[in-house]
Amino acid sequence: TCVSHIDDIYPYFMRHAKQIFPMLDCIDDLRKISDLRVPANWYPEARAIQRKVIFHSGPTNSGKTYHAIQRYLAAKSGVYCGPLKLLAHEIFEKSNNAGVPCDLVTGEERTFVDLDGQAAGHVACTIEMCSVTTPYEVAVIDEIQMIRDPSRGWAWTRALLGLCAEEIHVCGETAAIDFIRELMYTTGEEVEVHNYKRLTPFSVLDQAVETLDNLRPGDCVVCFSKNDIYSISRQIEARGLECAVIYGSLPPGTKLSQAKKFNDPDDPCKILVATDAIGMGLNLSIKRIIFNSLVKPNVNEKGEKQMENISTSQALQIAGRAGRFSSKFKEGEVTTMHRDDLPILKELLSHLVEPIETAGLHPTAEQIEMFAYHLPDASLSNLIDIFVSLSQVDGLYFVCNIDDFKFLADMIQHIPLNLRSRYVFCTAPINKKQPFVCTSFLKFARQFSRDDPLTFNWVCRHISWPVAEPKNIKDLVHLEAVHDVLDLYLWLSYRFMDMFPDTASVREIQRKLDNIIQEGVRNITCLIRATDHNITIPQTHTSRRGEITGNSGAAGSNVLTGNRSQRGHRSSGEIMDSSLASRLVRDGLLTPDLLRQLQKEWSKNKREDFTNRQASNAQFHNNTRGKKKKK
Repeated sequence: TCVSHIDDIYPYFMRHAKQIFPMLDCIDDLRKISDLRVPANWYPEARAIQRKVIFHSGPTNSGKTYHAIQRYLAAKSGVYCGPLKLLAHEIFEKSNNAGVPCDLVTGEERTFVDLDGQAAGHVACTIEMCSVTTPYEVAVIDEIQMIRDPSRGWAWTRALLGLCAEEIHVCGETAAIDFIRELMYTTGEEVEVHNYKRLTPFSVLDQAVETLDNLRPGDCVVCFSKNDIYSISRQIEARGLECAVIYGSLPPGTKLSQAKKFNDPDDPCKILVATDAIGMGLNLSIKRIIFNSLVKPNVNEKGEKQMENISTSQALQIAGRAGRFSSKFKEGEVTTMHRDDLPILKELLSHLVEPIETAGLHPTAEQIEMFAYHLPDASLSNLIDIFVSLSQVDGLYFVCNIDDFKFLADMIQHIPLNLRSRYVFCTAPINKKQPFVCTSFLKFARQFSRDDPLTFNWVCRHISWPVAEPKNIKDLVHLEAVHDVLDLYLWLSYRFMDMFPDTASVREIQRKLDNIIQEGVRNITCLIRATDHNITIPQTHTSRRGEITGNSGAAGSNVLTGNRSQRGHRSSGEIMDSSLASRLVRDGLLTPDLLRQLQKEWSKNKREDFTNRQASNAQFHNNTRGKKKKK
């Protein structure tokens, strides 16, 4: 018999390992491609000039952005980079009204002031859309503290390092100053700091509101869930008061319409109910900010949803909306709806905002294409995973969360697309929690892969246009999703013009849809009343520890009272803990209809169990009496 040494199996082991892990053959090349340690070198045009960086530091309503914009308007050419379409629109209008020709560029829209389509010297854009190759005299980067945002931070990093402007004006929180100085040190550029104080003071009150009966004109009730928005707005209008409603998933036009309604001194609407969407992008005449809750759902590093206290930065951003220099409310007030939230709010607002320590980065299409050259059989999702696992970052940076990108990549993995097109599709800004939007995204990709243009008629068939006015909240939510689908079409149309050719027609029906949604939001309390209330879809109220307590039916009137002992109280006969029910319905694991059916079945089972126990007990007593007689 021939005895072999264990080393003899090494070649076979390596061959197998390379079949399982194909990157082993080219690991050194892959490490070089995914080396993110010196991102400043990605922008040779910016490094070729000596830029002057001016940091405008201050809280909300301090005039920091105003001073940066004045310099922008005075320059021969300039670019404004903002976090929201609303902010880009505002600067676009302000610039053109001041006689400074300005174009608008967002993911879904291009507006040129020149009728021939010639680019103006100034442009207002959402930050992801800024050009890092066009030379400007002045660039303004708004809300620079978002450079640490787990999902979008890369866009601020790219703008700060890459914009080709003689002057870069950054606006944001004081907490970002030291970090921006450190970041600019790596490019050899100094930072000049201008500090600003609030133009209008705000004070934290010593009393909570405790009940909606204590609301007054100029109040804004801030919630962190749509369910609370619906519940509170209905209770306010039940008291004979009109209210405006603003939340994140509303179209920009509807948000502006509701803001205008609230700001209009001649409009009977004097109260606003809103989410933290009011934190930036809207000019609002608010006297008093009322926090309905201090906890909101967040996604942790593992991608799990959890309830936690808002940060000091978020609290200051929202509280800063109280009082406005250009409104009749020169001094603002801040408080809470519930008594036991007030000391927590005071503590939050007394803290300094944590200094920024890192900036976000994101793999580029070119880097992923180079990875694909070495790993031709890997899926896009796998390429991203391998890239992140091999990437090296400097201590000043982190790789942004790419879960949404991977979610879309997995969704269209079975559709035959070239890598560049697949990458572009996966960067589309869609809400993955909206089933109709995800279904539309999939259909768009499938139609695109067939090289079959997505025409206006095709889109109309898909969204069932024309749509009816909403009759209940479910209809309104669906129309918001349809609006998002049209946004997706417009976003793709600027990246694949030949395949999404009917931009003008789609934009026209989107405007009509915006008007329908606006009308629906104006009548939101009627829609809430029309929504099926046979099922107790629990309104979630979040306590300071992040527990969720349910409120439904008659208990709904206790959502906004100061007595928290009433909230979450349930009779001993209730079948299902409402906090569990609310989470299941909210997360889409149960539909309201299915929950209603389950409640009926549980009630039936409980009655049967009770009947069986009674019968069993009766039989037991009869048997016992029979035995006693025999004795």
